[in-house]
Amino acid sequence: MKDSTKRVAIVGSGPAAFYSAMELLRYDDPMVFVDMLERLPTPYGLVRGGVAPDHEKIKSVIKIFERTAGHPRFRFFGNVEFGKDIKRLELLQRYHAVIYAFGSRLDRHLNIIGETLQGSHSATEFVGWYNGHPDYRHYQFDLTSKRVAIIGMGNVAIDCARILCQDPQNLAKTDIAEHALEALRQSEVEEVFLIGRRGPVQAAFTPAEVRELLHLPKVDVVMRGSDLELDDHSKEELSKAPRNIQLNLQILRQIHDQGDRGNPRKLHLCFLISPTKIQGSDRVESIELVHNEIVKEGGILKAKATDEVMHLNVDMVFRSIGYMGEAILGLPFDDRKGTLPNDHGQLLDGVGGKLLKQEYTAGWIKRGPSGVIGSNKQDAIETINCLKQNWETSDIPEPKLVQEKLIDFLKQKKIQFVSFEDWKKLDKFEIEQGQRNGKSRQKICEVQKMLDLIIST
Repeated sequence: MKDSTKRVAIVGSGPAAFYSAMELLRYDDPMVFVDMLERLPTPYGLVRGGVAPDHEKIKSVIKIFERTAGHPRFRFFGNVEFGKDIKRLELLQRYHAVIYAFGSRLDRHLNIIGETLQGSHSATEFVGWYNGHPDYRHYQFDLTSKRVAIIGMGNVAIDCARILCQDPQNLAKTDIAEHALEALRQSEVEEVFLIGRRGPVQAAFTPAEVRELLHLPKVDVVMRGSDLELDDHSKEELSKAPRNIQLNLQILRQIHDQGDRGNPRKLHLCFLISPTKIQGSDRVESIELVHNEIVKEGGILKAKATDEVMHLNVDMVFRSIGYMGEAILGLPFDDRKGTLPNDHGQLLDGVGGKLLKQEYTAGWIKRGPSGVIGSNKQDAIETINCLKQNWETSDIPEPKLVQEKLIDFLKQKKIQFVSFEDWKKLDKFEIEQGQRNGKSRQKICEVQKMLDLIIST
């Protein structure tokens, strides 16, 4: 290697971004300096804006990220939007490598009639709203709705169902956004239907997530016994399945056995049905659904529609069928997968294209929206190993502009960037405000208010 010092920019500040930074800062040959750029003034991505407020233990990973942020060769630049405030070429001129780790912020659509009716929303919007994400702070959800359908059977879908059914008093001590807590206190929701197109063996939720449904106060979680009568294909899959799938089935049997105990709210787990149409004149009034059966095609189990159709009267619908990445002008993008095309984390100039020397990717925008927070660690390690190997075996162009000039560049463009020290002021304020109100944290949910507070302190 020609130079014992390297400079790397990471776009994004979620788990994949921080795990990438951790790996880079471990090396002393070469010695790596890391700058992390984040669109919002706040770090941590979905750990702050996506993890449910009643899952505070999951958020403890932030302590690890804080240690990384305290490293003398690490800098954080919040409120700096890639593609707008700083362009791709402007980063490549300043760094030996750029790692894109900005996640998958869009949601997948059902692509059915009625999806745009009033009362039809994405889980992304709802999760962002109750977590106080600035992008979704001003969204409104009609919680006078009595019956709500959630399309999807993953962890996010269960989070949404649990928040809708949960006694708001049990959320009052968490970091749930204050506007969401007040709205949930007035909620009139009586029934929630979780709808999955496949069977319980194929469900995407984890045991830890579904187990919580056994202990929801004042809520009956109910399901049809017929959904636990597995078809031959599912029985075969279950016999070879990992322990998590086996646990899921055990927990679902417990849920079924608990049954209806006369509680005021009901959460229905509905398997092997798919929505074909959302119906209503100007807002959601019902869903048309089709029953499915599990079939094997090309060695893969799939849900195939039958001729059996049903209608479910609901007032609101959330779709929770997965996330996908967003194409950013100037970056190569795989439209089919919703990811940046890459080979073991090194960016390609297109799908099936040539490797790009300076550019890498990690996290959901690299592999798609799968796994839990910890899954991003191994993903990041793979990317950094690829990067380091390239540094050892290839000639990497020296950046034309030095890293220290980034601050001058942002100041010249009059961008009010947020350092990690600035963020710690905001963090301290939110925690103190929360403690005054008996909460773990009271989030500030608007960017300008965040920036004003940082300046004032």
